[in-house]
Amino acid sequence: MDSEALRTFVAIHRAGGFSLGAEQLHRSQPAISRRIAVLEDEIGAPLFDRIAGGIVLSQAGRALLPYAERVLAALNDAKHALEETRSADAGVVALAIVGTLASTELTTVLKRFSARFAKAQLSLRTATSAEVSELVRGGQVDIGVRYHDDPSSDLVCEALRPEALVVACARNHRLAGKTVRSLTALRNEPWLAFPLLPGRSEATSHIHAQFLVQGIGEIQWTPVDSLTAQKRLIEAGFGIALVPESSVREERAAKTISTIRVAGLNAVNPVSIIVRKGGYLNAASQRLIEIIGASF
Repeated sequence: MDSEALRTFVAIHRAGGFSLGAEQLHRSQPAISRRIAVLEDEIGAPLFDRIAGGIVLSQAGRALLPYAERVLAALNDAKHALEETRSADAGVVALAIVGTLASTELTTVLKRFSARFAKAQLSLRTATSAEVSELVRGGQVDIGVRYHDDPSSDLVCEALRPEALVVACARNHRLAGKTVRSLTALRNEPWLAFPLLPGRSEATSHIHAQFLVQGIGEIQWTPVDSLTAQKRLIEAGFGIALVPESSVREERAAKTISTIRVAGLNAVNPVSIIVRKGGYLNAASQRLIEIIGASF
């Protein structure tokens, strides 16, 4: 069971098929099919089940996947460790963040890091909170920044400064710029919010939950699965929303969006930085973690 066979297996799984897996590995499809066939012979069981429209992991494939990912992550750690012997501040720093966090001070922190460590290659990608954890766990990125922590035993989480949330409204809303005594004063407003989906912790502190705390079980709200779409709908007067304060900073400056202050409302999104437990972090990655931690 060699590393290339495991790499091929994981690539096919992540790509969702042999053809796409071959493209990602820059190999021919017959070549990776033969490698998987050899691995299946060694294991004594098929790793994929063929279904209409594609493939899925077999029972043996599901059992092998987490171990294969750990082996590949460990090999990647070794590669980074050897690279670091050549330059303490060089090497790749792979980071995954939840997209909505890009509007916070985090972007400024990353820019400052890139200027200070010019030899380091910062690789950045966005994902949902659950996907950020999977990317870190699988060794595809070194560092993750997500909403809430992850209790998994193979990850280490450190809480950062929570992200403040505000009630955003159109500039001509009757309550724009005003203060209401409590959230109950807004119970009859049309609300916009992220859909309630399992594992979707980046969907801000859901407004429905905020009303439940007030003893109100039913409000009028429309699911909108995009922060940008929520802001455009708010500007057009289609509703109000509980959004990250940093995400409407530009709109407030341009006076296209206003806010409603709610007395006693302290809504925040917990934010955590995560790394793989026992995973290797080069010097540049460690510096980035220190800078993010000191800034938040």
